[in-house]
Amino acid sequence: MKTKIATSESIESFLNDLLRISHFKDYCPNGLQVQGKSHIKTVVSGVTASLALIEQAIELNADAVLVHHGWFWKNDDPRIIRQLHARLQLLMEHNINLYAYHLPLDQHPEFGNNAQLAQILGFEIQGQSKENDLVWYGKPSQGSRKKNLLDIRERIEKKLQRTPLVIGDDHQPIKKVAWCTGGAQGYIDIAANLGADVYISGEISEQTSHAARELGIAYISAGHHATERYGVQALGIHVAKTFGIRHIHVDIPNPA
Repeated sequence: MKTKIATSESIESFLNDLLRISHFKDYCPNGLQVQGKSHIKTVVSGVTASLALIEQAIELNADAVLVHHGWFWKNDDPRIIRQLHARLQLLMEHNINLYAYHLPLDQHPEFGNNAQLAQILGFEIQGQSKENDLVWYGKPSQGSRKKNLLDIRERIEKKLQRTPLVIGDDHQPIKKVAWCTGGAQGYIDIAANLGADVYISGEISEQTSHAARELGIAYISAGHHATERYGVQALGIHVAKTFGIRHIHVDIPNPA
């Protein structure tokens, strides 16, 4: 198959169509957030468009940066000052494009964060909640051995390389699991309505532990950053193959 010509415009159009950004009402603009050079040979992917990621992209001679968490969030200060100024100045000095995809990347059935997390953890995907299709559910694995909460905890720790915070009894049997990456702890009631034995997300709030106990569902906070490392990386690999360019994923450590 002949590769596409890698320009800033062609990559944006490809990603916008692939991720169906017009179907989402989001908290930030999805797509090309900062325009850079026209022709792209190297794209660096990362979870968040932080200063550290931009500095790494410059060292790697990147022409574009692809992230899940970009800029210009709803209710942000619209002025280009302080933190945003420092980041934007570096991008523009080096003429680097910035592409960011938030909810569309969470949701995508192949390259999305939920889909990729399921693949990493070995979950068998069965569907998405009708209340909120950002919450997915399925079986803990395709294996025949019965699973309990301790099995899920240990698998997350091994695969994501971080110790999760767990609310629940390690010996509790797990037949159905629900998950939504990032800061989606507020959807725990939706997971409970699905009949899930455990709900997995990235963060935890004070009220989450009470909700888990009262709803009779285990909860695992596996890390916002840790649960969202894989979607943008898979998307970057796909872009590189499609356009015949170089892709490098840079993981900037984040304990949250």
